[in-house]
Order: sequence, then structure tokens, then C-alpha cells
Amino acid sequence: MEKRRFKFVIPTMVIVAVGAIMMLRNYFQEVSTRDSILLVVIATLFSGVIAYFLFPHDDEEKPDPKPADIKKKTSK
Repeated sequence: MEKRRFKFVIPTMVIVAVGAIMMLRNYFQEVSTRDSILLVVIATLFSGVIAYFLFPHDDEEKPDPKPADIKKKTSK
């Protein structure tokens, strides 16, 4: 599993879920419970997918090591 990616994805999803619940309860009381639950789930999953692709992953390209057979040039 890609632990480094999920270290960022899971907190992002939790923050989005809590924010969506707070906003729906404080500013949009007229939205039914069923619809608000659906909105929170969709927003949470969507933010997780977006964060999964945007945050770094374990297979980042590392610079190539220096070849061992290169001889140093001596200055004359």
C-alpha cells in the first residue's frame, strides 16, 4: 500500500466531511437529512480521489547515482 499518499488523503477526507456537515447544519437547514448525507458522502469521496492523485506517492523519481567507473580529470 502507498502509506505516504494515504497519510495525506485520509485527513483531507475527514476535514472535508466535517466541514460539509458543519456547513449543511449551519447554513442550509432546509436540505433534507437524506440529501445532506448524500452530499457529505459524495464530497468526501471526491476530495479523497482528488487528493490521492495530487499528493506525492512512494515511487518518486530519485536522481541517478553517479557511475563508479568515471575517472576524475586531473588538472595540469
